[in-house]
Formats: sequence, structure tokens, C-alpha cells
Amino acid sequence: MKDGVPDTIIDDLAGQAGSQQLILVHGGGDLVTDIAQKLGKEQRFIVSPDGIRSRFTDKETSEIYTMVMSGLISKRLAAALHRRGVRAVSLSGLDGSLLLAKRKKKLVSVDERGRRMLIDGGYTGKIEHVNSDLIERLLAGGYLPLISPVAVSEDGEALNIDGDRAAAGTAIAIGAKAIVFLTNVNGLMIDGSLVKRISVSRARGLLPSIGYGMQKKVMAGVECVEQGVPEAVICSGTVTNPVTKALNHSNCTVIS
Repeated sequence: MKDGVPDTIIDDLAGQAGSQQLILVHGGGDLVTDIAQKLGKEQRFIVSPDGIRSRFTDKETSEIYTMVMSGLISKRLAAALHRRGVRAVSLSGLDGSLLLAKRKKKLVSVDERGRRMLIDGGYTGKIEHVNSDLIERLLAGGYLPLISPVAVSEDGEALNIDGDRAAAGTAIAIGAKAIVFLTNVNGLMIDGSLVKRISVSRARGLLPSIGYGMQKKVMAGVECVEQGVPEAVICSGTVTNPVTKALNHSNCTVIS
């Protein structure tokens, strides 16, 4: 680990980059929270009616989010890949209108007593279009696109978008052969056991009973497979060669 970059993932990506085309969509919400608090901006999180926990993004939080995601984290990853001989290009959704999103005007939030509240949507968005031409041009040139989950609105505003959904939208747009979601566990666990393979219909049915972190990945994986990506793999990014093992279906969850 150097500068907060996971060597297990970077080493594996570097090894894979010579033989196949890869795209890396990264997250980093914990670091956003940490730096925001150091800057004196307390972070607020809300829960949707279906149990999804997300960051409430006002204007100041949006600026911090963009700074950390598209500046600090993305450039650290680009530098780490460069040290391993990989030509990574660091992009946010604002670059080349890569990720176009519709700003959410209102959000429904549930408080600790289960009451629903309608609140301002802030600077969050839902992806409506991915500039696949830009990605394909970079891939054709031998570059590895490195994408941070910041989209651009129709009014040119930077919007916070979920990293898993950003990855899913990108995979669908370019017709990826597979999408891999890296997390800190081996995959989807049901009653203490790893689910090695699951159908889209069963995965969708289990969504209400899955914890919010894993729920986002399962939901994004289901969307990918439903829209043409052959498989979505959820696996641990803390093991050696995590991407290679995921593509080989080793100790992970495969949605197909």
C-alpha cells in the first residue's frame, strides 16, 4: 500500500493490461468523509425507503467530493499505474461529457422512526448517458481509462453519483464482456455462506434483505446483466490478484 492505493488491485490490473482492455471506475467515499470533516464540513447521510444509504450532497460537499474523487484519489491511482508501466488516463464525468446525469430535484429519506420525508435532491444525479466513443478511442490507443464517479448535469454542474452505478452504466454503454465489483468481502453472503453463482431474478428478490453496501453492488450487477453484460462478479479486492481471480470465478459471487 502506497499513498492509500491498494497494491493488490494495481499490481493485478497492470498484469492484465497487456493482454486485454480494462476500465477502472473507482470509489473513495470514506476519504471524502475524512477530508470533509478535517475541513470542518460535517457529512450527512440519508436512507432511502428501500434501505439504500447515501451521502447528502449540498454545494460545499459537492466541491469537496469532486476535489477528492477527481483530484486526490484519481491521480494517486494514475500515478500508481504509471509506476507499473500502464498508460492510465484519469477522467471524471465532466471530461469530454463522459458521464451525463440528470440532477435529482427531490429525494425521499426515511428517519430513524421510519417516517418518510421529501428533501431537496442537492447535487446528486442519475446517469442518463455515457460517452462510449471517448472510452473506445482511449482503449483503441492502448490507454486504461480511469474514471471517478463525478457526472456533469445538463446545466454543467458537477454531480455526485454512486460509484457502483457509474461502473454499471459504463459497462453497459461499451458492451463489456464482464464487470467486476471489488469490495472487502468475498462476495454475497447468505446465512453465513458465500453465494458462488446466482441468477438475476433471485438476486433481485434478495435485494431487500441485503445490507446497504452489498445491496448497491448486487443492484448494479443485476442492471448490467439485464442490459446485456454477460456476467457481473462481486469479489474481495484485498486478496492477491483479485481481478484475475474474479474473472476465473474463484471464491466470489457471479451474477448471470
